[in-house]
Amino acid sequence: MDKKLLLIILPLLIILCAGLIYSLTQKTEAVTSIEGGLMNKKILVAYFSWSGNTKSIAEKIHNKVGGDIFSIEPVTPYPSDYNETAYGIAKEQKDKGIHPPIKNTDISTYDVIFVGTPAWWYTMAPPVMTFLSENNFEGKTIIPFITHGGGGGYTIDKDMAALAKGSTVLNPLIIYENGNANTEKEITNWLSKF
Repeated sequence: MDKKLLLIILPLLIILCAGLIYSLTQKTEAVTSIEGGLMNKKILVAYFSWSGNTKSIAEKIHNKVGGDIFSIEPVTPYPSDYNETAYGIAKEQKDKGIHPPIKNTDISTYDVIFVGTPAWWYTMAPPVMTFLSENNFEGKTIIPFITHGGGGGYTIDKDMAALAKGSTVLNPLIIYENGNANTEKEITNWLSKF
């Protein structure tokens, strides 16, 4: 083989191999971190999503942790009109402490439950309140994830702990809308703490 060609190909191969090794190392570290905290646990990713933002984050989390995924759905769906939902029904439910009926699921077999909600009126969406108050979370771990339109996570993790009696509520992931180019990395870093 021509020496000039070899001098061109060899550095490219070294760079390619180094990149591949780095990529595999990063994935292994993320998986090891997740398994270290969640190994042998039965996991559920439960979320309520009106606009699709929380659903998008829920699916990203589910892809990384596995387990089951479940959409918290009110028996009576919210209207598709933002103002009617946000400033009408959701605000009234929050102000009056109404927990709307939901199509429920049995969470009794799960150890770790990721609970996703949009931030509505400084707290979680009312269907998530129903989900937390109507199920027995005694001895279970809740890991909140919150999407918001600019207000942040407020005290939603503390609100969840108040409703899910006997549970351990860990630090939430807080994402603006449905995230950005760094969201996957942010989720991986967040999960590595468990």
